[in-house]
Amino acid sequence: MTEKIRQQIEFIREIDKLKHVFRQSYLMNQERHENDAEHSWHIAVMALLLKEHSDEDLDMTKVLHLLLIHDLVEIDAGDTFAYDVKGYEDKWERELAAAKRIYGLLPAEQKEEWMNLWLEFEEGLTKEAQYAAAMDRLQPVLHNFYTEGKAWRANQVSAVSVRKRLAVLKEVSPALDTYANKLIDEAVEKGYLLP
Repeated sequence: MTEKIRQQIEFIREIDKLKHVFRQSYLMNQERHENDAEHSWHIAVMALLLKEHSDEDLDMTKVLHLLLIHDLVEIDAGDTFAYDVKGYEDKWERELAAAKRIYGLLPAEQKEEWMNLWLEFEEGLTKEAQYAAAMDRLQPVLHNFYTEGKAWRANQVSAVSVRKRLAVLKEVSPALDTYANKLIDEAVEKGYLLP
């Protein structure tokens, strides 16, 4: 038991590094870029709060697990900006190697469970993974809208790109999809986002 606890504590120490991985999105007060740990917390709360808008009966414990662990790979792989075509060329390889190393710090049974959950999120085949992905993609839209498109403008992001990235939302929640698309329309009108 002592060895298992030691491995778990080492993992806990390792994932503290997520607080130092910064994303392209700014905090809503525009003070600085948000870090991955803040992002993970925010989407977990969003998932709980917005669940009523999903047409699916979801295992929310699994959804939260997916949301809280899926970005841990960015400790090694870094955050790949959602609209960085070049960065996506080797994203899978970088993140898979990171997943093997980071989840490999866990005791064997947890390593397998957490690796499988990470793969489930990445593959997006279950209703929980799809809902988790929808929250992961909706949150940066909110950040960008409420920062007057600060990261979108800096990276010349188009509404077409944002809508494509948000496509999963339509399957998960037509109501949230309608809401997000209205925000995108308004962002274009206000000049936060390219048409």
